[in-house]
Amino acid sequence: MSDNAIVVCTWSAGRDGLPEGCEEILHIGRGLAAAMGTELNWLALGPLAASAGEIAGRYGVAHLHHAEDAKLDPAGADACVAAIAAYAETHAPGALLVHQTLDARVVAPRVAGRLGRAVVMNGISIEAVGENVQVTASAYGGDTRAVYEVGGGSVLSFIANAAVPEPAEGAALTAESVSLDLSGVEERVRVVEPARFEGPRLDDADIIVSGGRGLGSADNYKLIEELAGALGGQAGASRPLVDDGWVDSSHQVGLTGRITRPNLYVAIGISGASQHMAGCSAAGTIVAINRDAEAAIFQYARYGICGDALEILPELIRAAGAR
Repeated sequence: MSDNAIVVCTWSAGRDGLPEGCEEILHIGRGLAAAMGTELNWLALGPLAASAGEIAGRYGVAHLHHAEDAKLDPAGADACVAAIAAYAETHAPGALLVHQTLDARVVAPRVAGRLGRAVVMNGISIEAVGENVQVTASAYGGDTRAVYEVGGGSVLSFIANAAVPEPAEGAALTAESVSLDLSGVEERVRVVEPARFEGPRLDDADIIVSGGRGLGSADNYKLIEELAGALGGQAGASRPLVDDGWVDSSHQVGLTGRITRPNLYVAIGISGASQHMAGCSAAGTIVAINRDAEAAIFQYARYGICGDALEILPELIRAAGAR
């Protein structure tokens, strides 16, 4: 087992038993490990998905390290910080990579602080520069990009919103148990009642119709819901609509919302700011409707209609219903 290996850290299993963004972050780690001529290892905290060994083999993981402890099921922030830091102190990774979930926003900076290492959040892409790595990150709410060059052992958190190529075939790995002493960890934050959202998630939707401020008023959002229903998809929204209380946060697409990968994404009355595009740029096809011909959304769209969304939407709903 190599010191200076690139280590992907995951916890908190999703619906299919795999952590959210697991394959995307393994894909990023595999590319970085190859560029730096080192191993890719995977540290999985808490319950291990049945498919983890197979996934690890397909992404070229050299060692699947599994830490199991009552304090990691479910994994609280304090336990994750202690576990990852203890692992890093023993194995001296070249870099620690995490998928930027809401939990990771709390855990990654704390791990870096405990280790005395650099941390980069909102990562979009990465490349090796000699013994260092250069990370391009989203900054100022997605309105611009910043480039950071950091040294070994850094903690890097990525917005895994890129489409992942089909991984190669590889023999399934057997998980190797690692012992991490978490006996002294006491969670300082207790979840009294978790947020619950009914129905299917945007993350899993094949078709998404999203609305923005161009709709004019909250009453007009029902047109987004009607078109989404007619197409057999789900309704999404830009952040301003959530901030203004038109819809709840489960509908928000973007850097601070849901990262989606539908086959079809229809953006209506949305300008196309980087913050929003971070949540939908991996869509198979983007269709944009906006009255502003200079709107940035048209740079991303395969198909675009320049016009009044409130005139166009009823026609699209009728056409979709007729099909």
